[in-house]
Amino acid sequence: MTAPIVLVHGLGGFDCLLAGRRPAKEFFPGVRRHLAEAGHEVFLPSISPTASVVVRATELAASIDDRFGTQPIHLIGHSLGGLDARYLTSHLGFENRVLSLTTIGTPHRGSPFADWAVRYLQRFYRPLFRAFGIPVDAFRDLTTDACSRFNERTPDAPNVPVVSVAGVCDKPWLGPEWWFPSRIVDDAEGPNDGIVSLQSATWGSRTETWQADHLNLVNWPNRIMQRAGLWTDRGADYQRLVQDVRTFR
Repeated sequence: MTAPIVLVHGLGGFDCLLAGRRPAKEFFPGVRRHLAEAGHEVFLPSISPTASVVVRATELAASIDDRFGTQPIHLIGHSLGGLDARYLTSHLGFENRVLSLTTIGTPHRGSPFADWAVRYLQRFYRPLFRAFGIPVDAFRDLTTDACSRFNERTPDAPNVPVVSVAGVCDKPWLGPEWWFPSRIVDDAEGPNDGIVSLQSATWGSRTETWQADHLNLVNWPNRIMQRAGLWTDRGADYQRLVQDVRTFR
């Protein structure tokens, strides 16, 4: 039987947006269909959008246990979700259950934009989030200092193959919503997907680089590339990633 795949959303993510009672949009649009066509059961658990890596990974573990018991799984984590998946595998007893771990646009070494946001914006968002009971730990967990400490405490499980996908998106394909954070990251670390650098997203035994911004990596279309007739659906790439990573075992 083909092992199931768990897709782990990043900061602010969701399993789906609802229009009435029907899903209007998935966080990984089209990816579930491609993976299901390859014979995988696909699970996208809902975990706290803004809690710490430790809390999110603990929630992730409980969701996987409820859904699959002790069945082996593949993990694919986007952005912060890649750090959750690493913590789950190394610290929560999943090292013998995870068949492969793929990170997508994950800031393994943090993001300079997170540094900037925590330094200049937390005095505005922190009181607002606190008033509504929304945790803010995830923002700090994405800083370069926090990720450096995380990496010291979280070595990769030796028997779990880890690969990564990094995005690089330069003008004219980068949308205006990414221009400011991209400039901050570019000044500090060079080419990036609008918020995470190629340097930071590189992890594991192999890294692929896609022409994509941070959300294009999870198959949200790049509207500028669509108008130019250059956008390619990434769902098939996820199918290939899982097939390829199995050769490492």
